[in-house]
Amino acid sequence: MCFKKEPSLENGFRSALAAKEPHDYIKIEERTDTYFIKTKTIVDHYGDKEVVYAIFLRRPVVSAPRLVLDWLDLIFRREKIKAEVYVAFPEGEWVGAGLPILYIKGSFKQLVMLETIFLQKLGVCCVAACNAYQMALTLPHVQFVAMGARHCAGFEMQEMVEYAAWVGSQAAKKKIGAKGFIGTSSNETSKSFFGLRQGFGTMPHALIGYAGSTLAAAELFHEQFPTQDLSVLVDYFGKEVTDGLAVCRQFSELAHKGKISLRIDTHGGRYLEELNQQTSYELIMRHAPETLQRYCSEKELAYLVGTGVSAASLWHMREKLDAAGFPKVKLIASSGFDFAKCLIMSEAGAPVDCIGTGSYIPNLWNETYATADIIAYDGKPLVKVGREYLIGFAEKQTNIF
Repeated sequence: MCFKKEPSLENGFRSALAAKEPHDYIKIEERTDTYFIKTKTIVDHYGDKEVVYAIFLRRPVVSAPRLVLDWLDLIFRREKIKAEVYVAFPEGEWVGAGLPILYIKGSFKQLVMLETIFLQKLGVCCVAACNAYQMALTLPHVQFVAMGARHCAGFEMQEMVEYAAWVGSQAAKKKIGAKGFIGTSSNETSKSFFGLRQGFGTMPHALIGYAGSTLAAAELFHEQFPTQDLSVLVDYFGKEVTDGLAVCRQFSELAHKGKISLRIDTHGGRYLEELNQQTSYELIMRHAPETLQRYCSEKELAYLVGTGVSAASLWHMREKLDAAGFPKVKLIASSGFDFAKCLIMSEAGAPVDCIGTGSYIPNLWNETYATADIIAYDGKPLVKVGREYLIGFAEKQTNIF
């Protein structure tokens, strides 16, 4: 298989970075590690060599190379770099630990200063995509909304992780038809990656405080956005059931048409209205007793019957809505829905229609560190001791030697 430059627009969207004009982009020399600058000076003086970079992560991931490919394409054009990129694992494919995702072949002098930045743009995307993929597989019938923007260190990180949510979801959809992430909480990334006109969102707690009651906030929302489905946050006053039913009764026509969603974001320091530990156990014993018949860690048990947004709390809300004649009202859950919590919700059959979460963002940041090694100089295989296996992978994946 020969080297090829992968197209960066095969799925019809373009990252914000790729749309930038070259003169708007910060100089590479100001962002790269200085030892690469010094290496370039040495290579300039003593002579260039053709090199091959192998780029990998140390843990299993889902390949999400779009942003780094866009960046490389931009830099290659701006700096007139003649290099080839080979994508060993296309976007959305599962990648085993240590397997190179990309190979880059070209002038050492021209490529050496790019390493710092292209590593930054790959690792986070691949790990976040893996998280999103696993979450979507675990709850295939649930829609997810990426609400990680507020947890990001600026828009560049937001772009990386929300692109990753799209990649992981597309992979899960391809594998088992999972719904996965359907959009983000911001307009720009919802447009860029999901093809939507705008982002998703219910309402913040701040609006309910402003309105003075949950029902008043719902009325203000509906007055301003009468054609939109009504999504209401119901935990502000600790009366999820009372306030949720009040909204459904006030807007009963919308409720019966399935155009109301109640978002539960109960604080981890208390139980949802009407619940305690005993009643939570009773709910799980009624709906998913098998989950209590296996070993549960303390955290898993909390996800089932504990405070905050538990499986029991979702079952309680569903029971109350159904008993009141509102079976079409949907439940949105938020608050710490990472893969582990999604897995427990799946086992408990929790009646949730949509999950808003930023917990697909990598939790262990050291797992996002991508690594690059040069594995050949002027066509001759050579790599640091301990990484010889990379040459073996390259021989199987490419014909570069």
